[in-house]
Amino acid sequence: MSDAHRKIGGPHAKLSLAGVLESAWQGVAFYFALAVLALVCLAWFPFASILRRVLSPDAGRRIGRAVVQRVWHGYFALLRALGACRFDLSELDTLAGQPPMILAPNHPCLLDALLIASRVPDTCCVMKGDVAGNVFLGPGALLAGYIVNDTSVGLIRAAVGELHRGSPLLLFPEGTRTGNSSVNPLKGGIALIAARAQVPVQTLIIETDSAFLGKGWQIFRKPALPITYRVTLGRRFAPPGRDHAALQAFIAELQRFYAGELDAHRTRD
Repeated sequence: MSDAHRKIGGPHAKLSLAGVLESAWQGVAFYFALAVLALVCLAWFPFASILRRVLSPDAGRRIGRAVVQRVWHGYFALLRALGACRFDLSELDTLAGQPPMILAPNHPCLLDALLIASRVPDTCCVMKGDVAGNVFLGPGALLAGYIVNDTSVGLIRAAVGELHRGSPLLLFPEGTRTGNSSVNPLKGGIALIAARAQVPVQTLIIETDSAFLGKGWQIFRKPALPITYRVTLGRRFAPPGRDHAALQAFIAELQRFYAGELDAHRTRD
């Protein structure tokens, strides 16, 4: 056998085969995980719809939020077992059982709210109207009593009510997923809610090494795997005063904090 034939059948071929097998497994793991997600959401759809009609709002909230936490906790365990994702969410566990507060993360992707809700019990999420109308996520979110941000007045009233009930409120200060900058300009609603409810704002820093489900990413487009997600606790801000100057100063300080932290994380990486 010639040297050329030995090379073709040698370690380079093994490396190439390993790469092909790894790529094939990533594709199987990714689309299998999507199929499981769709089946779980569709299976919960009729139960969530019925329970929302027969249970009291308080009972619906308790059951709905407990199901959200357990289902997503289990789903992320599946992603870890498949080798699709790596998660470091342990710092979120310290928030369980604490007095009510606003949980305020940056927003790199669509999974952000679910990462937090999977680890912090009784979390009330603020969501967009298109989530409430989504056949996969809407019924469960409505049963859990999540707040639709369709009007500013309604959002603030409902958010303050949840905090007074003792629930942590998950609210993205950017209002939408982050674009090309480290952080979008923050909305003023978070300052007003914190001031009216007189609760602190606990910042959360979400880091990921993938653009998967970021702005403009289509859900069926497979990313490189595994994806790493890490959530750490940032600074906890005391509630601001209710006057306009105090609210504006609070938002400006929050904006500076996120920009500084996220730029620092990017530099370290």
